[in-house]
Amino acid sequence: MAAPVRVVFLGGLGEIGRNCAAIEVGGRIMLIDCGLMFPDSDMAGVDLVLPDFTWLRENAHRVEGVVATHGHEDHIGALSFLLEEMPLQIIGSPLTIGLARNRIDERGMLDRAKFIEVSDNDRIKVGPFDMEFFPVTHSVPHGFATAFHTPQGVILHSGDFKLDMTPVDGRLTDLAGLGHLAKDDGIRLFLCDSTNAEEAGFSASETSIGQSIHDLFRARVGQRIIVACFASHIHRVQQIADAAVACGRTVATLGRSMNQNVALARQMGLLRIPDDRLVDIEDVTGIPDENLCVISTGSQGEPLSALARMATGDNRWLEVTEGDCVILSSHPIPGNESSVSRVIDGLLRKGAEVVHSANANVHATGHAKAEELKVLHSIVQPDWFIPVHGEYRHLAQHANLARQMGTAEDHILLCTDGDSILLTDDGIRRGESVPAEYIYIDGTVGAIDHSVLLERRILGEEGFITVIVPVAIVKGKAELLDEPAVISRGWVDGPEGDQLRKEARLAVRQAVEASLADGVRTRQEIEKTTRRAIGRFVNRQTGLRPMVVPVVLGALEG
Repeated sequence: MAAPVRVVFLGGLGEIGRNCAAIEVGGRIMLIDCGLMFPDSDMAGVDLVLPDFTWLRENAHRVEGVVATHGHEDHIGALSFLLEEMPLQIIGSPLTIGLARNRIDERGMLDRAKFIEVSDNDRIKVGPFDMEFFPVTHSVPHGFATAFHTPQGVILHSGDFKLDMTPVDGRLTDLAGLGHLAKDDGIRLFLCDSTNAEEAGFSASETSIGQSIHDLFRARVGQRIIVACFASHIHRVQQIADAAVACGRTVATLGRSMNQNVALARQMGLLRIPDDRLVDIEDVTGIPDENLCVISTGSQGEPLSALARMATGDNRWLEVTEGDCVILSSHPIPGNESSVSRVIDGLLRKGAEVVHSANANVHATGHAKAEELKVLHSIVQPDWFIPVHGEYRHLAQHANLARQMGTAEDHILLCTDGDSILLTDDGIRRGESVPAEYIYIDGTVGAIDHSVLLERRILGEEGFITVIVPVAIVKGKAELLDEPAVISRGWVDGPEGDQLRKEARLAVRQAVEASLADGVRTRQEIEKTTRRAIGRFVNRQTGLRPMVVPVVLGALEG
């Protein structure tokens, strides 16, 4: 009887981002990715969202390391935060490790990380984990699908992938290798990217975008061209640079991550831009507009990014002017639509021409669409299947595709963050849930809990009211010394507000005096009376529920 194998899902099942799962073999734990998520518009003041490390923290002595499937932030961006909790062995391609190392170094955690580089089709053992790495095509080079050879058979994790038959670097998704694995060993459990499960057909090849970019450059003679894309999309950067050089332009990069990634990719031989056609952004002043191409970060409308600062006129290196052509070579990630729209509006107000995915063919997805997923299922033919990486709607649709491709209904599981499954000789059964809450990171403050986020939401939507109640013990009796003061922000204003505050003071006074007459003497009880009185009054008069902060002054009990 073979030993059971456990899989725990810590993030990425029910949202786009925070991708993190764990495989447990022989009492040891190997993570698959450790990524972050960028905040939604309702997460006031939040900079990043991380997986919940509670279960990992409790089992830190058993964590062997992490397989980084590829170099995107939603898969490696939380590694530096986890390294604060425990040292880690990080396994990945040289580029993935290079991208992760930059982020880890920024947080001063390099001394807690050990890096293990692997190449296409390598098979290595780390502790009890026997792992094999198959190349897949994605929007960052050198991603892997990972096969875990376990006592319960092969667990195959697709990583993020697409089936691009003409990739920029010629590195194809290794369908032949995956086919041999499926035929020789069989796939006991398949975990597969679901991001585009709802999208019909096949994704466009990345090389088709290169031709569109060439056409855009040739049609804009005399204009300065600024192109924004993901800093990790080295193949897109290559095609932009190729178009620029072919049209006699010099290339400058803008944005910290773009500068870092271009330097890293050139050093590794993954990006080819002639030395005499690449300059620092600080040296572009003397270059005529018609001879310049700037490749920038900020394609997702990030508030502090280089492109967003151009849209507001706050970029120290570049000012967008009338006649410039700005190309957003990306598509908004769900949740970023309004941010991208604001940036486009700002650029248009400055007189620039803006080209984006809604009006030109300037972006191709890095994730497999429905027909590509079907192709992979037909090759892998798994015994059991769990869709991963996506919102719940994507997971559900991917489950439907798996049924169409012949996986038995009772061998498909829909899981969400915090779920675990146990793989045994008898099949798969659900295990105990683990903590999988969103961990919010706010600047240097660090993690904040949901209650703080709720308070910020109330402050932003309803405002707040401070009520100051002066009370003292006079001759053994608690008395209200003066009229309560009502101070508000973001609640009401003008003459109507003055009248409402006057009525609110009266309501508080009556409630407090009644409470004191009943023998209340502690600060805590008076605060409770004040909060209840002002809350009822405000809601009855305005229908709002602002945050109420009662302040009781005076020498009292409690």
